[in-house]
Amino acid sequence: MKKIYHLFLILVLALFSSSNVNAQSGGSTKYKCMVQMTNYMGEGAYIVVSLIDPKGAYEKTLYVMGSDKKWYRDLKEWHKFYAKKATNLSAISGASVSGGDRSVVFLDIENSKINSGYSLRFESAVEDQAYHVKDLEFQLTTENVAGKNDGTGFIRYVRLTPN
Repeated sequence: MKKIYHLFLILVLALFSSSNVNAQSGGSTKYKCMVQMTNYMGEGAYIVVSLIDPKGAYEKTLYVMGSDKKWYRDLKEWHKFYAKKATNLSAISGASVSGGDRSVVFLDIENSKINSGYSLRFESAVEDQAYHVKDLEFQLTTENVAGKNDGTGFIRYVRLTPN
């Protein structure tokens, strides 16, 4: 009887371990995304966070900072993608971000996209100022999603942390 109990226990542990591995590899993870802006003068920046496939094409909009749709056209490259696949962004949009401020949002990223050649692109635009197609773009690697990534335009840096 003890042997059967031990075999049962080993089997349960093995099943739990394999389902835990599958849960980590499949599905998605929510990441807390902190965007720190440079000190610039002017209106709040509109920023769109997009998932970019390994070939460099837009795959999915993850978040839009700036909720007034009339300004979306200023994010020119993303707007071309968005106009083709007009999706409801209300669940993934929020306020624009002003110079020197920071914003914390949550991004839902599929686990299969990590270490698979996918990238995150942060595109930014400010009214009557510059537009940055790739204010920040980095590959979704285990290292990059755990570190600080520096922007080149209105974004000073971005930090991601699993939530």
